[in-house]
Amino acid sequence: MHSLISLDTPSPTKRERAQHLDSTLTFPMAANGDHHYVDPEKLKLLLEDQKHTNKQIEKHFKSSETVRDIVLGVSDGLTVPFALAAGLSSANVSSSIIVVAGIAEVVAGAISMGLGGYLAAKSEAEVYNNELKRKHQAIMDDPELEASSTAEILSKHGIEPQEYEPVVKALRRNPQLWVDFMMKFELGLEKPDPLRGLISGVTIATSYIVGGSVPLLPYLMLPIAREGLIASIVMTIVALMIFGLAKGYFTGSNPFKSAIQTAFIGAFASAAAYYLAKLIKK
Repeated sequence: MHSLISLDTPSPTKRERAQHLDSTLTFPMAANGDHHYVDPEKLKLLLEDQKHTNKQIEKHFKSSETVRDIVLGVSDGLTVPFALAAGLSSANVSSSIIVVAGIAEVVAGAISMGLGGYLAAKSEAEVYNNELKRKHQAIMDDPELEASSTAEILSKHGIEPQEYEPVVKALRRNPQLWVDFMMKFELGLEKPDPLRGLISGVTIATSYIVGGSVPLLPYLMLPIAREGLIASIVMTIVALMIFGLAKGYFTGSNPFKSAIQTAFIGAFASAAAYYLAKLIKK
């Protein structure tokens, strides 16, 4: 049986906490022999380690979400204005018209994409908050049913009844911790960042503008649309391949395969727009 650590002693290091947590698979008994007693110090250390782990996971999730937003914004920004400029070039319009139309599309696209990202993140937050309210109410209305669900979740992770029964009792004494546990392990929901919607919208919109400016730059420098089209194709394909390499690197996929796929999608979209415009003109 392991003795409790006095709260007056200095805070244990991470290694000491791990040794204390891993030293036994069962909960220590109370002095009166109660097998359902949970060591409060052990629970305290568990919560401290969980908070540390959650911070690391949250940082990882934020990085993943930011990369996803950049990929979404840049890929659409490179592809859509590129296809629009190619389609207009086949109609034999001047470079100035292509630039004006392209800028209008980039502005509209950035607003639309950014707003979409913002609303998507807000919807996720609303879903989480609604489920949080429902779970609070469920614990108040039928704690026995929620306790049974908690025990079932723990048993699915290979924990024996004599091991998870004290945990269930400890969670029932802490409703907020219980709700957090059920939100994560029963519903699979993580608490969203309150600024996620704003950050997502700004990131997607900015990335779209950056990507959309690449295929339009040649038309600003070359007054003849056909010459601008050739230069735009070269610049955009190169940009798509560089972007594909970066996307593959950050997402963990094959960078070269990602570069080829990204460039192919952009080239296919521009070719489709170019020949469709030619067909309509005839």
